[in-house]
Amino acid sequence: MTLIAEDLLLVLLDEQTGKPIVDSTKLPRVLAGALVLELAMNGSVRIGDENRVVVAGPPPADPLLARAHELVSSARSPLKPQKIIEKLYKKLDNEVASRLVRQGFVAEEQRKMLGLFPATSWPAKDPARRRAAIAWIGSAVVDGTTPQPEISALIALLSAIDAIPKVLPGVDKKAAKKRAKEIAEGEWASEAVRKAVQDVNAAVMAALMVPVIVTAGSS
Repeated sequence: MTLIAEDLLLVLLDEQTGKPIVDSTKLPRVLAGALVLELAMNGSVRIGDENRVVVAGPPPADPLLARAHELVSSARSPLKPQKIIEKLYKKLDNEVASRLVRQGFVAEEQRKMLGLFPATSWPAKDPARRRAAIAWIGSAVVDGTTPQPEISALIALLSAIDAIPKVLPGVDKKAAKKRAKEIAEGEWASEAVRKAVQDVNAAVMAALMVPVIVTAGSS
């Protein structure tokens, strides 16, 4: 069983080049948001008062989810989703990609940017999972079918970073964005999980503003 974060990374990697189709600010943060959202979906955490994340169940067996759960449970006071994302995101894209390498979905290739700076890419090795996820996303966003909760979660997270048109190139961007937002806000999950979707997406968008503000302030 793959995590939502793993499927999310698969669809955000170019199948041929293995390079992310979103920038390095968005990618690890939306993956961290996916971990928080999956914990909420499986009942391990919930969004409590004042949009604070609190423990609601035992830690999952998966080590990545367990680490996120530990961050929630060990906090001196309940944290907001944005704070959890900021504590989880560093090098998370590399970590999730390494899992996909071990599962045989992607290969790992080392390269140099501009011939100088080392970088890693993850071209598809077995593209079936990625293509299936994109087909499910397209079916929901373009054809209007009702997606499964996991696909709804993927669509919600992609919508948060404005990546739906990149995952589904050639579609009507305005219509696709509108439909993705409708799915994210729809009745596909319990009220508690829908609240988690709203708060996690808001946290991802807020987290993306931090580097922009820092850069602007230093210029």
